[in-house]
Amino acid sequence: MAEGLRHIFTSESVTEGHPDKMADQISDSVLDAVLADDPTGRVACEVLVTTGICVVAGEITTKTYVDVPTLARKVIADIGYTDAAYGFDAKTCGVLNTIQAQSPDIAMGVDTGGAGDQGLMFGYACDETAELMPLPIILAHKLVRRLSDARRSGEVNFLRPDGKSQVSVEYVNGKPARVDAVVISTQHHDSVSTEDLRKSVREAIIDPVIPGAMVDDNTKYHINPTGRFVIGGPHGDTGLTGRKIIVDTYG
Repeated sequence: MAEGLRHIFTSESVTEGHPDKMADQISDSVLDAVLADDPTGRVACEVLVTTGICVVAGEITTKTYVDVPTLARKVIADIGYTDAAYGFDAKTCGVLNTIQAQSPDIAMGVDTGGAGDQGLMFGYACDETAELMPLPIILAHKLVRRLSDARRSGEVNFLRPDGKSQVSVEYVNGKPARVDAVVISTQHHDSVSTEDLRKSVREAIIDPVIPGAMVDDNTKYHINPTGRFVIGGPHGDTGLTGRKIIVDTYG
């Protein structure tokens, strides 16, 4: 490899079944439903998901009505949590809706064009990929999309909805030169062995996504590095809206 200034940049992504991303999607669905009927509506919607329950809270100013429990259950089912054996089931989980009207004190500031909250953003467009995003986050996103596609199609039938990826790319003089490491952790059925899981994920998920020209003998692969990952989703870890905002930018 050519000599030069080197550094490694690492980005991560998560599947739609990761509990934090589940919460994001439910919040997003409430916002979408309001704006579909009321383009001037204002939505601050926060979601918490944990074993057996989904809590939807926040403040909304709108002229329309949203059936929040039905909407939340649909999102959960679309993600793939449709079996109580996963520890979370769209049909049987509780949905607690505590959405209320926006505070008039906050509305006074927002009504005049102000912002009711703040956010953290990181990143900018670049020419490393066709998507105008850095290579590490694009590869990380493609890996979790491949996990989802393989699960939904049944191609890899032991996969479950929760999972995440992490890709480390080595840069030389500011340009991506090689993939240094790939990490995938995926929830799975308890019948599959760790050896079979790692073999299948490498062949069906990683190899089709990571460009062959970017890997070498020193590229490291960590597939379910802790071994067993049967308990996942909200049953394994509480999910909250807004905890994956860096994943949504540069990872």
